[in-house]
Amino acid sequence: MVSMVIYFHYLLKFDIPTSSNTLTNFLGSVCLLSLLGGFISDTYLNRLYTILIFGSLEVIGLSMVTIQAYSKDLRPDITCEKSCIKGGIALMFYGSLSILAIGTGGVKGALPALGADQFDSKDPKGAKQLGSYFNWYMLSTTFGAMIGVTFVVWVSINKDWYWGFFMGTMAAIVGFIAIALGKPFYHYPPLRSSPLLRIAQVIVVAFKNRRLTLPENPDELFEINDIDKYQYDEKLPHTNQFRLLDKAAIVPLETFPQPWKVCTVTQVEEVKVLTRMLPILASTIIMNTCLAQLQTFSVLQGAFMDQHIFGKKFPPASIPIFPLVFMTFLIPIYEFVVVPFARKITGHPSGITQLQRVGVGLILSIISMGVAGIIEVKRRDQSIKDPFNPISLFWLSFQYGIFGLADMFTIVGLMEFFYKEAPSGMKSLATSFAWLSLSFGYFLSSAFVDIMNAVTKKIAPSKKGWIEGDNLDESNLNLFYWFLAVLSTLNFVVYLLCASWYKYKEDTAESETESRNDQ
Repeated sequence: MVSMVIYFHYLLKFDIPTSSNTLTNFLGSVCLLSLLGGFISDTYLNRLYTILIFGSLEVIGLSMVTIQAYSKDLRPDITCEKSCIKGGIALMFYGSLSILAIGTGGVKGALPALGADQFDSKDPKGAKQLGSYFNWYMLSTTFGAMIGVTFVVWVSINKDWYWGFFMGTMAAIVGFIAIALGKPFYHYPPLRSSPLLRIAQVIVVAFKNRRLTLPENPDELFEINDIDKYQYDEKLPHTNQFRLLDKAAIVPLETFPQPWKVCTVTQVEEVKVLTRMLPILASTIIMNTCLAQLQTFSVLQGAFMDQHIFGKKFPPASIPIFPLVFMTFLIPIYEFVVVPFARKITGHPSGITQLQRVGVGLILSIISMGVAGIIEVKRRDQSIKDPFNPISLFWLSFQYGIFGLADMFTIVGLMEFFYKEAPSGMKSLATSFAWLSLSFGYFLSSAFVDIMNAVTKKIAPSKKGWIEGDNLDESNLNLFYWFLAVLSTLNFVVYLLCASWYKYKEDTAESETESRNDQ
């Protein structure tokens, strides 16, 4: 994915801003479409079939990209300078990216939940294994990304682009075959009715009953006390948060109420759980916006730095190898050293709670932005002082390494949090919320730069935006990084309020049981 921005610029003749925006829009679409895969695997197909169907689309999309990179007739003429993508070339290009985004997004929406389904989170041993699973899932994707930003990028740039895309196509085929071979061994939770329809029903019925008065005793709200009904479902206890939604469970006057006129307490509580998750989701978007900015501008910074590390030339497109290397070593250390030590102190199966883990990631992202600003000052000062002797590309490893560590804490924490806290029939959909946060970050990143330039152009003495123009030495990228650090700090304060307000399902169930025993 990282090398595609260079492919867009050099072979498809996009200018630099268009290349960057095309990539971020594509990555944002992939993450957004993970909701589609999550929804289908919760409602219509099991996780494995969802992965294989969307995986087939991913392979088709990769094949189309490979064919376009190989065929000169499907690429712009080498003499073209502007508006080169049109006609059949444009149809092939946008069609292949669309199919690839749908396929990759659908796989992302179902794959993490398929692995997590194999563990029983209610069993103490299963709860420990579930936390470890998400760590190993992150490590495996890190290994794949390391190969992508080193060997595949090298092949693409030094041999030919279609070879790099062909390698990705073959790797995807092998991966999906490996997943399919596990079919006899997987545990599949039973499918339920559409989570979106259940959510919509609660909202509509609660709105219709908005003028009704809630009963003083929550036990008078409608519920189906049928053991067979809930033998596979998770029956959620009543909570007092978002009590307006309880009006959807007010028993109507009819002796036999129709399903569209009343919702069960469990159905209402499912919506409450998802509603409690939304502030957590929203408070991580700023971090992912910072990540998108760091990815884009670090590659641009690398073009103005000495690209030789240990005597070898290092392409800027491979800069993301820095956080991946850090994560390769730090994830096992976290799993085998930090988690057992923290588990002895806290007694929590994962060492610390999922929201605490996300909080650590947000703090590290603030530090990363501050360090990025300092490195940019050093790079710019040296470039202005002696443009023929720039600082080494290795300096970017500091900001990227810290942010990689932040990503390890945040993404894994979010995936585990959304999976464990989601109602039983919404596991895939809720786990996709972690990718949804990334999606918003990618989509907002381009608009964020435009807004920042428009504002700083008006207030700056030079009447120029902080990151405007083609010359990075004349920009104030360091101020932009520091602004992101300040914004991330304010966002962290909001996150603390959201996290302290959130009630885990286990805590809610325990408090409800204790209150009933006291009565």
